[in-house]
Amino acid sequence: MQINPPFGYKEIVPLYKENKVRLPAPGAIPEFCKTLNAIPISYTEFSMACRDYPLVFTSGDNGKTYAAVAVLGLANGENMFLDDGAWAKGVYVPAYVRRYPFCMARVNLDKVEQADRLICVEKDFLDDQGESMFDAEGKPLPKWQPIEKLLQEYEADLERSREMCSILSDYALLEPFALQAQPKAGAAMNLTGMYRVAEKKLEFLNASQHKNLIKKGVMGRIYAHLISIDNFARLLDRKVGKAATA
Repeated sequence: MQINPPFGYKEIVPLYKENKVRLPAPGAIPEFCKTLNAIPISYTEFSMACRDYPLVFTSGDNGKTYAAVAVLGLANGENMFLDDGAWAKGVYVPAYVRRYPFCMARVNLDKVEQADRLICVEKDFLDDQGESMFDAEGKPLPKWQPIEKLLQEYEADLERSREMCSILSDYALLEPFALQAQPKAGAAMNLTGMYRVAEKKLEFLNASQHKNLIKKGVMGRIYAHLISIDNFARLLDRKVGKAATA
């Protein structure tokens, strides 16, 4: 059995009912978030995340598939939403962060990907001195129930996000774009590898395509994404502010 860990996770293993887990302290963030300049955002998160982050699309296979992400920084390895080792107060914390150290992973048996996802945990967080998620009879304890709910809802939401990205790609609505940021002091920064919805192309869609975007709820996400692009200016302000207090 081969388990593919999500980005940022080191080594994940299936969570068994007898396992004890060292849960992160309230407000603690995964180590990988400290050097992350973008993080996946799911379908439902658009309405919350667009208030704080620029939301863009990326592709790791030259435009064959796309994923939605929230931009966290203007340079590689830069997360401008961390304050004193914690996520900035008053800012939406993406579910990708909140679910850690748990996840639902894809499993391959004999090189064939299985349809079902397996609840896993970062191996480093298994600890005999940790907390039980299930009682002696294998029934979930109260502390596990909200975690399981988050994992299941987030995984289902990621599928909706993948469907949304597929529709945007099929309708040829995504276009590459780059951004140049120029702080008052310092060298110019160039952000590349991003895609956005070409708003002008929406008027050339046929009635069936328009109807499908509305029916699937994609149209609302499109405009949340387009409005969020203005947050690049706020991201630059955040960078300048942090530099001034450094």
